[in-house]
Amino acid sequence: MFRFALVSIFALALAACSPSGRDLDEPAVPLGDFKLGHNVVVAPKAVRGPLSRKASEKELTSSLTEAIAARFDRYEGEKLYHFGVSVEGYVLAAPGVPLVYSPKSIMIINVTVWDDAANRKLNEKPEQITVFESLSGETIISSGLTQSRQQQLENLSINAAKQIELFLQTKMKEEGWFGAEIEETIIEETTR
Repeated sequence: MFRFALVSIFALALAACSPSGRDLDEPAVPLGDFKLGHNVVVAPKAVRGPLSRKASEKELTSSLTEAIAARFDRYEGEKLYHFGVSVEGYVLAAPGVPLVYSPKSIMIINVTVWDDAANRKLNEKPEQITVFESLSGETIISSGLTQSRQQQLENLSINAAKQIELFLQTKMKEEGWFGAEIEETIIEETTR
């Protein structure tokens, strides 16, 4: 019993640290002069993990395309950027045995960002992002027991879109993506 309590506390702490993508009702985080152009999601070689429910290529790409559009269509910058996203692998947790075997859902994607005006990739090497299901009352035991595979896929897709946003924020701060350097210079000059 003690071991289960310890594992449960660890799982709750881990889930609390990973951001949920269910924040679309809040203002969008700043991304400079960003506007989403093409939102291309493919999954021709997506590997289904062990003991996973099956999802078709169309289901994978449609779910992720919709989640990315919902998150990034909020941005109204002046410069177009395009996403190339490939689903590399996934696990949609199958029903397990509570307290003995409780699989979790996961998705692995590669993301490439294109600058339309410069006609080049911003990241030469695709960014690989691993996404886990959000912890909730439905997933603490196992999402395989409490959610349909469509719900699991939607949950992962929403979290993947959020992780892409966090990746873009990091690159904007570290490397000046989306005109961040220009905006900082203008702010500094106007405050002098």
